[in-house]
Amino acid sequence: MRYRLAIIGAGAAGFAAAIKANELEAETLLVNSGLPLGGTCVNVGCMPTKHLLGVAEALHRAKRYCSLKADFGRIMREKERVISELREEKYEKVLSSLSFVDFARGRARVEDEHTLSVEGERHRAEKIIIATGASPAVPPVEGISGVDYLTNISALALEALPESLLILGGGPQGVEFAQIFARLGAEVTLLNRGERILRREEPELARMLQGYLEEEGIEVVNAADAVRVEKKGSGVEVKAQVEGEPRSFSAEKLLLATGRKPNVPKGAERYIKLGRRGEVLVDKYMRAGKNIFAAGDATGEPMLETVAAREGMVAATNALSQEKLEMDYSLVPHAVFTSPALAGVGMTDEQALARGIRCRCNTVPLSLVPRARASGEARGAVKMVVEEGGKILGVHVLGDRADDIIHEAVMILKNRMSVDDVIETLHVFPTLSEAVKLAAQSFRRDITRMSCCVE
Repeated sequence: MRYRLAIIGAGAAGFAAAIKANELEAETLLVNSGLPLGGTCVNVGCMPTKHLLGVAEALHRAKRYCSLKADFGRIMREKERVISELREEKYEKVLSSLSFVDFARGRARVEDEHTLSVEGERHRAEKIIIATGASPAVPPVEGISGVDYLTNISALALEALPESLLILGGGPQGVEFAQIFARLGAEVTLLNRGERILRREEPELARMLQGYLEEEGIEVVNAADAVRVEKKGSGVEVKAQVEGEPRSFSAEKLLLATGRKPNVPKGAERYIKLGRRGEVLVDKYMRAGKNIFAAGDATGEPMLETVAAREGMVAATNALSQEKLEMDYSLVPHAVFTSPALAGVGMTDEQALARGIRCRCNTVPLSLVPRARASGEARGAVKMVVEEGGKILGVHVLGDRADDIIHEAVMILKNRMSVDDVIETLHVFPTLSEAVKLAAQSFRRDITRMSCCVE
């Protein structure tokens, strides 16, 4: 059968493309292999880790008042039940409702710009979308291939809690897994190659979060360059250079959280161009070749579910219509779902300075927010980056529910609001989102000399 569109990959980008194609009543083939429907996010990424973070948070809070020990096997079984239900509801049932979309399971090979082969069967399509996601990246460390290391995929399939865990990587995935396993009862050491964890975040907020992690017993070692990995008894040993000095670290298990590499279907390289990290290069319309588009993690950073979904919709729209939708990456919110969470949108202080923008930056501790004090979770701060004239360029939040609070900041930046616009906007009292208003007020008054509800 000849299709108008063939989509390789059934994760966030592929599904968004398929739903758009169905809306346009275009006969479409959706092909998937590897992970189950839903790809990384629902199966081995966003959803299972956030479930486990929630469980770990509940245990952590409860331990303030009573002695508890995590039933790791039961926790992991419950995680599987939740993910199975989400996969069925959000992907399997949705797919069955797409009357213009056929599904094929198997590994796709690009034979030419109009032809795919799937497990030996050829399919023709006017346009192709590559939405094949990304896989865990394995760093080129001596001896790494000789040890039984974990990735996010295998870590989420563990049946028993390791007594100790070494994590390579200080990005979002590394710090989230560190807190999950530490709160469930493992001894965790995180080896971070950079000078600080979460290098893309505001430095003072990242350093504050590191302090909170260390208070929970997580050992964070910065400037740690792993040079060799080897078996040690029933566990693993990592030899590293830490600030130029040799050190060794041992644990029962080793988890790699060192980034992800884009997946590209076989044969596609003849018709598209790849970047230096193996990502599919696309233009602002998500076009990768004459009749080939690409979307999601296969196109490289930012590897975020929401970005992938938007890219998939844009790619399908442009492949199937005369519209010329463009991707806009200027306002992409992001979050690290630790406790407290760290979230941001817009420019950082450093980015504004690099662009030659004259700006002011104020950092307001959450201890000044009444709701944070009342709830007993006043750790963290809000940092606001403001142009000289008062326009807000960036908002960055470390604190309880920062991942929810950040959406107010998204709308502030989207509507090009100033600090005065935010000050003049009424907020419910007492709420955590008042932190954003308080940050804006800090540019106009001494907020340490305010009552709870000064406008």
